[in-house]
Amino acid sequence: MTAVLSVVFAVCAAFSNALGTVLQRRAALIVPRSQGFRLGLMWDLLRTPVWLFGILGVVFAAVFQGLALATGPLAVVQPIFVLELPAALMIGGLVFRRRMPTLAWIWVACLVVGLGMALAAAAPSGGSPQPEVGLWVLALASCGGAMIVLCAAALRRPVGGARAVCLGLAAAIGYALTAALMKSATDTLDHQGVAAFFTAWQTYGFAAVGVCALFLLENAMQAGPLVASQPALTLGDALVSLSLGVTLYNESVRVGWWLIPQIIGVLLVALGAIGLSRLQIQPMEEDAQIKGGGAGPQGNPVRDPGEGGRPDPAAHAGSAAPPNG
Repeated sequence: MTAVLSVVFAVCAAFSNALGTVLQRRAALIVPRSQGFRLGLMWDLLRTPVWLFGILGVVFAAVFQGLALATGPLAVVQPIFVLELPAALMIGGLVFRRRMPTLAWIWVACLVVGLGMALAAAAPSGGSPQPEVGLWVLALASCGGAMIVLCAAALRRPVGGARAVCLGLAAAIGYALTAALMKSATDTLDHQGVAAFFTAWQTYGFAAVGVCALFLLENAMQAGPLVASQPALTLGDALVSLSLGVTLYNESVRVGWWLIPQIIGVLLVALGAIGLSRLQIQPMEEDAQIKGGGAGPQGNPVRDPGEGGRPDPAAHAGSAAPPNG
């Protein structure tokens, strides 16, 4: 029963986070874009009502995620967040008044079947409730170092897909580490009470890392189209979380011939995620930019880089409905 509750909470978290992602991306297209990291970006977003609703979705997602992590293994809960991508597309279709084409549902099926196959074959279980201090030091150093390297690589690249991928991966590592810290903190709350929860370093650790991950995500959304950042964010979070579950929490997964369906499942998830992103998200963004009147640093309408200021006809090929208005 506990495992079922964990999956239900994780699915709720994925859909709530998808709503938050769509609204945050909409807000990111409205505020001015910059070439590098800009702390003023957060102030601009705070004055954008749609972004505040997006953050509300993220808050509810964090609550559901905490409940899921308190009742299930990290290696099970976090990969379920892959469902955030098709959920974001469906919600985005409602927000931007677009229908999901038939091919999109095929990609959704690939993603869902692949996720189910990979998790069923891996069957993560067991694990220790509190990792050792030495493992925490290794995890924090590895994840923090990787995020710094990816941010440095992003800043060396112009605004566009490559920068969005680097920042999306950095945000994914941050969110995976946030989940690992949150799991430890919720275990402390469950077994030692509220006082111990607010004195545990993991509580403040997941709050600090979560804010950093959110900042990187906002910059990734401004750096390039979701076709670049979202697969990196979604798949990166799932894979890093699975790795942290096995190495940090000592959760076990099945090996041997079970690796074959696990690999097939991961490939199906990757195929579905990439297919969905390329098929539907880009046209939605273009419409949002044109209709929303988003302005760049010089006050010009913001368009995704690499398009030469014109919508890419090929990007609209998979869209079943013409733009409204």
